[in-house]
Parts: sequence; structure tokens; C-alpha cells
Amino acid sequence: MLYGHRNDLDGYAKAATVFDKALHEFMTQMRDEDILIITADHGCDPGFKGTDHSREYTPMLMYGKDVKAGVNLGTRACFGDIAQTILDIFEIDKKLQSESFWNDVKEK
Repeated sequence: MLYGHRNDLDGYAKAATVFDKALHEFMTQMRDEDILIITADHGCDPGFKGTDHSREYTPMLMYGKDVKAGVNLGTRACFGDIAQTILDIFEIDKKLQSESFWNDVKEK
């Protein structure tokens, strides 16, 4: 909200650098059973001519000891796929109108 919606490219870059450093520290504290998912709620290109939401796809990264490295999940149909995956990780028997990708990324 502070940088992308304000077209502040320098602020956006600085905030990303601060986040990267904090992320490294966070990851070193993770336990073997922890899984980290990072995404955003929408796209917002800080270089876009306006200050509204832009239409690029939103990336999603997943990390943990039980997560295979280098898996390309392609373009997902909706954010609900993340929710369905979290339900599967916790073995909660609930079906949403989305598709889990847990079987594609979990280490066997």
C-alpha cells in the first residue's frame, strides 16, 4: 500500500530488500515440520501509470523441509488453491471449489 499504490519505485525496492533480509532470518528459525507460503492479495506494479490494482499475476512461493524444490505449478485458477492445499497439509477433510497442489510439491 505504501509503495506500489503510490508509484514509489525506490520505496518499493527498499522495502523488498528489508523483507528479503527478514525472510532469511525467519527461514533459519523454521522447524522441520514448518511450511512457509508467501503470496500477495493482488498485483500492483509500482511502475504502472495509475495507483489502482494492476492485472499481472500474483506469485506464490512455498518452502519447507517437506516441500520439493523447483516445482513449477504454472498459473493456478484461483487463490482458493492455496487454501485447499493448506487444508490438505493439515489433513482437514474439507473440499473447497479449488484444487490442492500438495501432492505435486510434497516430498514423498
